[in-house]
Amino acid sequence: MGPVPLTLLLCVSALAVLVSAAVDDPTGDDDYTWPQRKVPLVQEKQTVHLGSSEFLAKPQTELHGICGIECQRGFPEPSLDDLEQLLSYETMYENGTRTLTTVTIQELNVSNDWMGGSGLHTRRRREVYGTDTRFTIADKQYSLKYPFSTSVKISTGCSGVLVSPKHVLTAAHCIHNGTDYLDGVQKLSVGVLKERSRRKGKGQKRKGRKGKGQMKRKEEEEDEEINENIEIGEKQERKGKGKGRRNRSRRSTTSEQPSFRWTRVKQMQVPKGWFKGISENIVADYDYAILELKRAQKTKYMDLGVIPSIKKLPAGRIHFSGFDDDRPGNLVYRFCSVSEESNDLLYQYCDAKPGSSGSGVYIRLKEPGKKKWKRKIIGVFSGHQWVDVNGMQQDYNVAVRITPPKYAQICLWVHGDSSQCRGT
Repeated sequence: MGPVPLTLLLCVSALAVLVSAAVDDPTGDDDYTWPQRKVPLVQEKQTVHLGSSEFLAKPQTELHGICGIECQRGFPEPSLDDLEQLLSYETMYENGTRTLTTVTIQELNVSNDWMGGSGLHTRRRREVYGTDTRFTIADKQYSLKYPFSTSVKISTGCSGVLVSPKHVLTAAHCIHNGTDYLDGVQKLSVGVLKERSRRKGKGQKRKGRKGKGQMKRKEEEEDEEINENIEIGEKQERKGKGKGRRNRSRRSTTSEQPSFRWTRVKQMQVPKGWFKGISENIVADYDYAILELKRAQKTKYMDLGVIPSIKKLPAGRIHFSGFDDDRPGNLVYRFCSVSEESNDLLYQYCDAKPGSSGSGVYIRLKEPGKKKWKRKIIGVFSGHQWVDVNGMQQDYNVAVRITPPKYAQICLWVHGDSSQCRGT
């Protein structure tokens, strides 16, 4: 299925507004309000320096042998010591040096309502389920406006979402394979959608002072170098997928491609729970990372949120936008209902292709005490995964949930001060 016409998207949006209005004033209004709750206090304990990474890992388009929801049901709840080990984290700096920071967790209180669903349903389809229900947001009137404008492109071929002017939330596997950092991460960059600039003709003078012009030219040269790295990353992501590449290339030449403002990554942080040998059976639960940018963005970002159960919400619906590689350069939006959930994972039928991994999964609820609705990130789209169900491998589209401890950890990474991370 090709890009969906904008008129159809507007019709669907209008329908969504009508549906939202229909449930806007139910008797149980609390069911549609962001819950207010305290989160654990995650504090840094000790930081040690590590050797430099070799940056030899190759990207993984699919994760195999992951212990899924049914597999994890037999596991006991992690102890405080376990959580402190899993939420300890590694920081990679732009010069290639690394540190490992251990943490302590205080005021840990896992409430009874923080429970997932039950039962799994067999699926036999992959990535796109039946009719492709994705929407290509090609019109800059929409792609450059919130919430679509919070979606960013990662130079390794993934997507991400702005959670502060200088921080991007993405999937850990977009930069690290559990053993080593990916090739290309040493020059990792993030692209934010922008309006395509008009090039000056010959003889036309640039506006502004000379210093600003020199700075702009320097940024343009940096962008050109970054774009070369993007092409390499995308080729690696699509390697072995020769079928259909010609069609994608032809399509990309018939429509104007979006323009990106590229920014280098200053440092990145990955939870220790993602590393192999630390959490073999629950590695999927920690497939998230934070990238700190060298330059702050003026684009509006999206806040983080914590929700006990998605399935109890209206239609149990989630939304996310990313840069699927079968629609090169275009922002692709989708929404769907959650099929199953656990404490840490969401299984759903959202149509997606490689390239959308790392997208921020969000929902829309009312702010407490107000009639205003607000979108918040409640998970990270991990992608297509093969998981163990009754001893057999089955495929699902999976997202990692932001739990209270993960919220506290990510908040610490973003703000650097745990005192700003006491509640959602």
